[in-house]
Amino acid sequence: MNFLAIIPARYASTRFPAKPLALLGGKPVVRRVYERAKEAFSEVIVATDDSRIADCVEGFGGRAVLTSPSLRSGTDRCWEAYRKCGLEADVVVNVQGDEPFISRGQLEEVKDCFKDDGVSIATLVKPFPEDAGPDVLNNPNTPKVVLDKRMDALYFSRSVIPFRRDEGRRIVYYKHIGIYAYRTGTLSQLVALPSCPLEEAESLEQLRWLWNGYAIRAAVTATDTIGIDTPADLERAERFLKSVEEV
Repeated sequence: MNFLAIIPARYASTRFPAKPLALLGGKPVVRRVYERAKEAFSEVIVATDDSRIADCVEGFGGRAVLTSPSLRSGTDRCWEAYRKCGLEADVVVNVQGDEPFISRGQLEEVKDCFKDDGVSIATLVKPFPEDAGPDVLNNPNTPKVVLDKRMDALYFSRSVIPFRRDEGRRIVYYKHIGIYAYRTGTLSQLVALPSCPLEEAESLEQLRWLWNGYAIRAAVTATDTIGIDTPADLERAERFLKSVEEV
């Protein structure tokens, strides 16, 4: 099966403008994501809305495709980049541009979902630690997901799901790590779907897919990541990187 990794990298982030170009350990965040993706994919493209990011990517030897700044999501950016890049793929993998510590193992886990011919969309989740407190679980910047017995997503939310009525009952809460993979035919369908009330309420594009009847298979990873949404996240990532390098 032929996979293509695309990294959406938008310049005008509301919470952290120019985030892809922010330095982490002396390298732009987008470069760190690119280098991680290259460990698992032979073809990697950065899909960006800004020539400054494209110049940065091409400056370190990567490939960038300029896409429209008006696109509504990373999924739409992936589709436009795929149509422009001239490459053929069975599956497009949307590697989030704010996940500089995504590992090869995690990317391979998502790829492995497509060994099942019935899977058209896949994503990645991680169990929260059993001792995760309310401050962690209630963080709206960390979407949660509930899975069925096939490991398909039932629902994603910024709220804590499921609600645990009996505090003595053990429940596994899953953190959503926002990497997506789509068969190319499915990707072309997803970008044509109109927004839905659930997506608008939670600001989570994957709810549009569930709303329209698409199944999303989840791969479960034991490895945590540090996503960068804010300057404070970047500082935390810098401390983590230094701790790893000192070992």
